[in-house]
Amino acid sequence: MTSLGKGKRGSPIVDINMVPLIDVSLVLLIIFMVMTPFLVQQQIKVNLPHSVSATDSPDRPIVVAIQKDGDISLNGKPVALTNLESELKPLLGPENDRPVMIQADRDLALQQVVSVMDIAKRLQVSKLGISVEQPK
Repeated sequence: MTSLGKGKRGSPIVDINMVPLIDVSLVLLIIFMVMTPFLVQQQIKVNLPHSVSATDSPDRPIVVAIQKDGDISLNGKPVALTNLESELKPLLGPENDRPVMIQADRDLALQQVVSVMDIAKRLQVSKLGISVEQPK
């Protein structure tokens, strides 16, 4: 007869149950996978201009962000202006109906924004917008 907490022949049970450790690891992995895009997007600093008539778009747009120093990112990933057209084209969809939102720093030269708008026009983007910050 064996007592509780003892294995066969009176030796202690030495098996470690790995299931709780695996469960915790998978939950942490999912949390990191969900939070990473938000953390990357928050690190890109764009000082948006203000607008009184700004509204939220119901569609999820493709975001082209232009920082004050001229660096361009497409949905949070850095991209050169020369490669923007080839990177943007597959994201638009078959009918080019996905909206494109340009987030340009307010202190940026207008030529950078016009260059991005020209690329969008060449790709025949159906919906193009410029992101502004709503007044508080």
